[in-house]
Amino acid sequence: MLNSNSYNPDVLTCLANLSNDEVFTSPQLANRMLDLLPDDLWKDKSATFLDPGCKSGVFLREIAKRLDEGLEHQIPDCQQRINHIFNNQLFALAITELTALLSRRSVYCSKTANSKYSVCETFDNSAGNIRLDRVVHTWENGRCVYCGASREAYDRGPGLESHAYSFIHIENPEELFNMKFDVIIGNPPYQLGSDGGTRDIPIYNKFVAQATKLNPRFLSMIIPSRWMSSGLGLSEFRSTMLGDRRIRKLVDYPVASEVFTGVEVKGGICYFLWDRDNEGDCEVTTIRGDNTFGPINRNLGEYDVFVRDSRALKILHKVQLKRESSITELLSVDKEFGWTSNFDEFHNDRRSGDVPIHYIRKTKRGTGWINRTEINKSSHFVDTWKVLVPKAGSDGGQKIPDRVLGKPFVASSPSVCTQSYLFFFVESAKKAASIESYLRTKFFRFLVSLRKITQDATRSTYTWVPQQSWDLLWSDEELYQKYDLSKEDIDYIDLMISPMEVVNE
Repeated sequence: MLNSNSYNPDVLTCLANLSNDEVFTSPQLANRMLDLLPDDLWKDKSATFLDPGCKSGVFLREIAKRLDEGLEHQIPDCQQRINHIFNNQLFALAITELTALLSRRSVYCSKTANSKYSVCETFDNSAGNIRLDRVVHTWENGRCVYCGASREAYDRGPGLESHAYSFIHIENPEELFNMKFDVIIGNPPYQLGSDGGTRDIPIYNKFVAQATKLNPRFLSMIIPSRWMSSGLGLSEFRSTMLGDRRIRKLVDYPVASEVFTGVEVKGGICYFLWDRDNEGDCEVTTIRGDNTFGPINRNLGEYDVFVRDSRALKILHKVQLKRESSITELLSVDKEFGWTSNFDEFHNDRRSGDVPIHYIRKTKRGTGWINRTEINKSSHFVDTWKVLVPKAGSDGGQKIPDRVLGKPFVASSPSVCTQSYLFFFVESAKKAASIESYLRTKFFRFLVSLRKITQDATRSTYTWVPQQSWDLLWSDEELYQKYDLSKEDIDYIDLMISPMEVVNE
């Protein structure tokens, strides 16, 4: 046990996070990321390192420790070694004035790099190599052309942070320091907050893309995992990441709070190692609680989205051997009838010519009535039997076992619904009952979970669910037998997916 009189806690383990979008990295996590890099870097006095989204300076500080030890024989004098490391090898771009001061304090042991308290004696300016370059957004049609920020929300006065991060607000990032970097590493800001009329805008993808422009030997960043299968405006980024054979290691945490205490990041958190000079399969490791699965060599680009757990991939392969049609052929599109989730132009009493309209308001399900003449979109679906399933499900596997989807129910013909629901359409009550029984199985919801990483269950999340014959009520036992699932496969599905009671919510 540590002596309480001599114990000096590391302040960087105690920092409160700025927000869910800008979270501090603990020294422990920073070192796990640094462990991905080759050991010979720490003995290379010419190796250069950049943190392009510096918040606390933790990456530079931990790198400095490793270089200090690794260069001891090449530069025996301690002060000369420290001067060389900080002046020639470590560089950063801070994200705010506050984080610039904090980073200099944790790296140089002084808020100004050239003060008498600084551990480095060679700087002739207060910033050292931890810079805060003040830039402004470039507005076009109300949005920043570089990061997509709303002018209404982020066109602020000089006394407020604009969150125009210098690293991603420049066409040619090599002009920032006019040098090449061997390693770019960091924990970039994740998103820009919405302006009340739009969803939050991811920006971590822009930091990754900009870093690859600099073509370092190695790139490692910790980012939200939602890029793997979803995320606003992330389709191109996802395609690039999955197709990049230089991503050689990927460590995935489905529950973000296990990495960042008290922080909720929907879909979890991951970090990766990009190795410029070595292409190949990627070593994937999944960590949940005390359980670590992997590393397993994977081809990240096998599918259009990434299946996070290799145990699930084996089951998917067995299902796809049947080469059956996707159930999406029977599934509506988003907002099929044209009404958003907050649509309320219906009435509660049934009148002549009305059809029932199903909706969800403040998590409560309800049914109203609307005249058939007011249905102006997809009217050919009105007289079908439907199995309705809420578009919003669970939070993407943050807890296991997970129900994945809200409980489905059969809506008889005729009927309509708002955007709160997707629906499967068939021509008879018997087929609708068969589909509903299928949706309630763990098998069905497991296949949906492979493409569903956040709360929203879009149409594409059902892509890997095969169609069945709709002349019976389905059970998991019948499906497990049909697809030749092993006891190990079934145990894994049982671990991940919870039962669904046969009652309506």
